[in-house]
Amino acid sequence: MPEPAPTAAAGPVAGASPPPALSVVVPCYNEEEVLPEFHRRLSAVMEGTGLTWEVVYVNDGSEDRSLDVMLRLRAADPHVAVVNLSRNFGKEIALTAGLDHARGAEAVVVIDADLQDPPEVIPQLIATWREGYDIAYAQRTARHGEGLIKRATAAAFYRLMQGLGGRVKLPKDTGDFRLMSRRSLDALLKLREHHRFMKGLFAWVGFPSKAVPYERAPRAAGSTKWNWWKLWNLSLEGITSFTVGPLKIATYVGVVVAFLAGIFLAQLLLRTILFGNPVAGYPSLMAVVLFLGGVQMMMLGIIGEYLGRIFNETKGRPLYIVERHLPSR
Repeated sequence: MPEPAPTAAAGPVAGASPPPALSVVVPCYNEEEVLPEFHRRLSAVMEGTGLTWEVVYVNDGSEDRSLDVMLRLRAADPHVAVVNLSRNFGKEIALTAGLDHARGAEAVVVIDADLQDPPEVIPQLIATWREGYDIAYAQRTARHGEGLIKRATAAAFYRLMQGLGGRVKLPKDTGDFRLMSRRSLDALLKLREHHRFMKGLFAWVGFPSKAVPYERAPRAAGSTKWNWWKLWNLSLEGITSFTVGPLKIATYVGVVVAFLAGIFLAQLLLRTILFGNPVAGYPSLMAVVLFLGGVQMMMLGIIGEYLGRIFNETKGRPLYIVERHLPSR
């Protein structure tokens, strides 16, 4: 069975320091260049909130010196907690690990370390939460530093997900950057599937939510870890994890193809009765065979995507393995 969510977040542990009011979860992969500046800006923002706080850095099997930077930050700042995963599990799993280990008694903030999501927006998220909303999600009004193609494909993806999501609506132009109340986080941590599309899971749990508009900044240092292939796979993960729409589309395509094939057969019979039965041309025959073969392979691929996810879920493996966990002090 998948591992249960750690109980540390649910209440105080004997001998441990009292839980802070607010936790900030930061999944990291090869972010050594930007981590010091990120922590400086985050600390300045959090000290101004008037809340007790911690930041949970999750090292997702980084190949650079990100873990060393995290350990130095923890040695110098008692607000820092470090979760080091045994290998690279991917951002969605690393984010889950951070949320599992967040001790925030009242709320948790999720943010990336690359400073594209400015920590200075966090006070606005807190203000929205204090209005009575369980989830305050940061919604991008501009995406500085990103090309036209990436902005266009991202917009198309969010609108596609809104169309396929059914009763669960994915907020447009919204990433992982958000604040969640403790009760909404506890609900989220009950969802333990392996193929995780966190933006969809955030939306699935519901609770009163409100958008906080902001402008996304260019990456402060380093290079993006998301190439086009990884973005494509993330899109497939989101679609197949969030909705069974592709299976319905496959059914509709099959019905349409069968209908068109019936029309073709009817006109073929009519032509044979009226004009005889000339030998069909080889090019047209090959075109029909290849078209139907391609449709069938596409349908099998869609079914295979869902079948593979069922296979992975039945293994019952834990979502991740922690090499070490160093809590805040």
